Amino acid sequence: MENNLAIKITNVSKTYKLRSTKVKTIRERVTNLVAGKYIENDKIVALKNINLYINQGESFGIIGKNGSGKSTLINIIMETIKPDIGGNIDVYGKVMRLALGLGIDANLSARDNIYVNGSIIGLSFRKIGTIFDQIIEFAGIPDFVDTPVKFYSKGMKQRLMFSIAMHANADIFLLDEFFGGTGDQEFRIKSDIAFKKRILNGKTNVIVSHSLQTIRKHCERALWIHKGKILLIDDVDTVIKAYMKFIKSNK
Repeated sequence: MENNLAIKITNVSKTYKLRSTKVKTIRERVTNLVAGKYIENDKIVALKNINLYINQGESFGIIGKNGSGKSTLINIIMETIKPDIGGNIDVYGKVMRLALGLGIDANLSARDNIYVNGSIIGLSFRKIGTIFDQIIEFAGIPDFVDTPVKFYSKGMKQRLMFSIAMHANADIFLLDEFFGGTGDQEFRIKSDIAFKKRILNGKTNVIVSHSLQTIRKHCERALWIHKGKILLIDDVDTVIKAYMKFIKSNK
């Protein structure tokens, strides 16, 4: 194990072959540009020559416009998709992806979703049973335990998922748009405390978010990715300042 490294990414690219190899019209060229696709030699280049390291215990942010390659990079770290030949991913520790709403079944009750999603994040049914009341109480839904989630408000659903996620156990968390102004002011305060205590404390966090405020609040360093390429890796304030300048100049 390399000293103090949590994730090491070396020469990682990801390309997808196009079914139709010709772009016939100007309209199609414009559509490809707006969709954020980078087309090279009849292939969509999702990532190109990514080199990156993340230290143990570090909170690291990833920013970029839609279609820039953020989700592709997360999926490669999770090993749900493979990089092109020649790329290498080293992950030192148990890794888990957390996203509000990930895995939730609207037709199931809160009770059933707690057991299903608890299993997804690696908890045994016995463990879920011991923390079940804590999850319900933290989410503030004691009167809706057996109500199908499809009848919940957006805030109730987010509170439930957040309360389950706080019991996840991993060395490295990939937080994909995990923050969304969850719940009312009272819940935001206690959820922020719980997040710092159970997720940030002593763990490695990779935070993907469109909220620059969230990235600045929780991260020491950040990556700006654009059309599958790294434009900048630096301290979080430097990266956000450069990104905002780019956004303003391209409006």
